[in-house]
Amino acid sequence: MNAETKPAEREGRRGGRGSRRALRTAFTDEMLPSLKRKLPVTDLMSAEQVERIHRASMDILENVGVVFRDPVAIEDWKKAGADVRDGDRVHLDRGLVKDLIASIPETFTYHARNPAKSLPFGLDHSIFVPMTGAPYMRDLDDQRRGPTLEDLANFHKLAHVLPALHSTAHHIVEPMDHVVAHRHLRITYSSMKHSDKTFMGMTTSPKNAEDVMDMCAILFGADFMETHPVVTGNCNGNSPLVWDETMLGAMRAFCRRNQPVLCSPFVLGGANTPASTAPAVAQLNAEALSALAYTQVIRKGCPAIYGHYLSTVSMKSGAPMAGTPEISLMNMMIGQMARHYGVPWRTSNTLGGAKTFDAQAGYESATTLMSVMMSGANYIWHSAGWNEAGMHCSMAKFVVDAEQCAMAYRMAEGVRWDDFDEAVAAVADVGPGGHYLGHPHTQANFQRAFFMPELFDNNSIEQWAAEGSKEITERALEKTKSLLDAYVEPTLDAAVDEALRDYISRREREIPAVDALNNEH
Repeated sequence: MNAETKPAEREGRRGGRGSRRALRTAFTDEMLPSLKRKLPVTDLMSAEQVERIHRASMDILENVGVVFRDPVAIEDWKKAGADVRDGDRVHLDRGLVKDLIASIPETFTYHARNPAKSLPFGLDHSIFVPMTGAPYMRDLDDQRRGPTLEDLANFHKLAHVLPALHSTAHHIVEPMDHVVAHRHLRITYSSMKHSDKTFMGMTTSPKNAEDVMDMCAILFGADFMETHPVVTGNCNGNSPLVWDETMLGAMRAFCRRNQPVLCSPFVLGGANTPASTAPAVAQLNAEALSALAYTQVIRKGCPAIYGHYLSTVSMKSGAPMAGTPEISLMNMMIGQMARHYGVPWRTSNTLGGAKTFDAQAGYESATTLMSVMMSGANYIWHSAGWNEAGMHCSMAKFVVDAEQCAMAYRMAEGVRWDDFDEAVAAVADVGPGGHYLGHPHTQANFQRAFFMPELFDNNSIEQWAAEGSKEITERALEKTKSLLDAYVEPTLDAAVDEALRDYISRREREIPAVDALNNEH
């Protein structure tokens, strides 16, 4: 070796400690592909129990009925052959439900504005999506406050650069510095501008949903949308057994343009469902099926996703709880029911009720994350930032949750066997009493051998103290700042950008700057 070679170069060529450290700490914002799960799902129920839930749900649909508080939906159901009584209570024959949901695609591809970030979806493919809807946030100083549009943009930037997040969602936090009636326009533009991943579209009113569809048509082309899913809407049911005009109108806006919606009963177990796990699932299943069936009345063959929001209610206070055993059990049961019907399904991920990013938040989120992975969910929503029962999104928790999703992603990929023979051969090389740290196999595979969390501290207490005794929140906020500093905006075509801005300007002139309800009249 040339004597003038610098020490750092010599170390790098032989894969030395400094080189390995540099590789280990070098951050990449390359998005992980859609997760292709190789873990077996947890089929909690026997075939007989699945059938029991199914029969109970069908009995609810036929005999109790579901209220559709929307005259358009009522006329649609009458034309489809449903039994409508008392004005708006729809009784659905099980045969009709079966025929309708049979046309829902079991798989499809989400198309992003960057084609390299398009995502296979359904069956054994899953995606992680950040939380949405928080009226407060915990910021870079870990202070709880009202968010702004700039704060929302920062969350969209974080979602763009964090590899395990496959979507920027939509209103991760509510931009309180903009009037309600105009927010959906600014939120949608932020999702489109600050990331080239897929995103969600606002369904806060039928007209807002139409605006989102128009903006998607500017970005992707109206003809392209006719055959390609590019955005996701969410429609929440009012449990027990009610779908309202706002959600149904938004659902029609998406389905008519062939864009998928999450059909999501909003479950507060024990408050708006029976106070028992299996009957709660039977009611939820009936609610979800009624909405899934309606998507096919709107447009046969359009993509739709079996959804839900799950929480159980404290029988002491009435407050919603996260991370409880029953939520895990219900996730597993709902996964089985969705697979029974052959439709993709959505769940909620790292939920927490804690007021700060503390041990409670970690335990609640980890419990839910593990059950979600074992349940085989496809659309894994609220995967980053959720705390205080959704009242705030924490910037610190956002990046840690995303790393937890990366860990879950690695687990769900299953065991790698491609280096098995080479690694077993290393046992003979090392022999009794040796170590593997310097072996060529270790040198070649150390980066991928075992997941190395960046935000968890696994050093000695002496080293931890020497580096400032930093707790997880402080480390996470430092990481968040570095990610935002390093963010590079993915270029949006100038003509498309101008067209989107023009559309927003026109709609903001047309829509009175008052509350969202007045936007509808």
